[in-house]
Amino acid sequence: MKIKLVTSFLILTLTSNVIGQNISIQVLSAVEKDKVLDNAEVMIQRNGESSAKKLTNSQGKTVLNGGFQDDSNTLLIIKKDNYSSLVVKCPCNDLTYALSPVMKNLDGMRIVLNWGRYPEDLDSHLSFPGNHIYFQHKKGSSANLDVDDTDSYGPETITIDNKKFGQTYHYFVHDYSNRDNPNSSKLSNSDAKVFVYVGQSLVKTYYIPKNRKGNIWNLFKINDNGEIVDINNIISKTRQDIGIQNSYDDREEEVYVSSDDRKKALALNQKGDLAYQNKDIDGALSYYKQAIEYNPVFGQAYGNLGLMYIKKGYKAEAIYSNRKAITYATGNSINTTKASAYYNIAKIFENDNDFEEALNYYKLAKEFKENTVYDNAIIRVKNKIRE
Repeated sequence: MKIKLVTSFLILTLTSNVIGQNISIQVLSAVEKDKVLDNAEVMIQRNGESSAKKLTNSQGKTVLNGGFQDDSNTLLIIKKDNYSSLVVKCPCNDLTYALSPVMKNLDGMRIVLNWGRYPEDLDSHLSFPGNHIYFQHKKGSSANLDVDDTDSYGPETITIDNKKFGQTYHYFVHDYSNRDNPNSSKLSNSDAKVFVYVGQSLVKTYYIPKNRKGNIWNLFKINDNGEIVDINNIISKTRQDIGIQNSYDDREEEVYVSSDDRKKALALNQKGDLAYQNKDIDGALSYYKQAIEYNPVFGQAYGNLGLMYIKKGYKAEAIYSNRKAITYATGNSINTTKASAYYNIAKIFENDNDFEEALNYYKLAKEFKENTVYDNAIIRVKNKIRE
């Protein structure tokens, strides 16, 4: 029998997709199971217009009144001090979401799975050399399954305290309820979502592909340099094959971006540049994020976003953004872009006194471009390691 660990989460109970109907929400803690969170700020946003903010009561509940439609044009936003803000596209009716506490580790990550009423039991899995984290093996090397849920909605949460350089991680979701029915379409119809957090920010949300057959949602891998590679497909596996390393199709997801969306992203990126020139860091941050929403493979926007995170002191987020800039670097200056991004990552680790990790990334910067700055940095951190 599967056993749950005590932990925290945010349960959202919403009403049906009817204009004018109220939306009821409950917020739970992310550190103690079933512990409610009062004074969490909740609102709905649709077509750029936001509802009035409501606070949860002593039971962690609040009701949003008004004519809200439960579709993909509606966003649910929840905020609370010391937790990462949650922003998610609806439909949100009768689903569960986890409010993640801010992470302190520089190169940590939290992965949160939520889904609908059916299937009852979806499982999070994280596989990396010598480790397979899931309900039967909750703790591993600098990673653990915080919560296992077996009765619908989730959440299931895996936390990586510190990713190890040179190792590849693979995250996937298994439909345990249909473990003996590999060609079931119930997983695809589960309304499952996966939220990825670094530092104090939600950096990525995955929505399950619809109308597919299979009992494995193969989401992403983290390569040996720490870059997230999106896969996001659904496949079929027998229970005997679950978790076997190198047995999954890990080809990167093909992302189609229309010419219109590329133009919108470029315009927003330019607005971000202008805001930065005017010393409006928050404004620039917002524009760069919006640019990436239109074009999720826009390497330049990720690089700019990483710079804004550095300016704001969001070190973990800056590392994530620079890694994405490396992944999506294109054009004639691709080697320069990658070298600069690796250098930025190395500087963050060096400033955090993690000289071994800094050295790894300074060496990567030098691999892509010769520069005396990189040479001097390598010498500098080697000396610090010897001290």
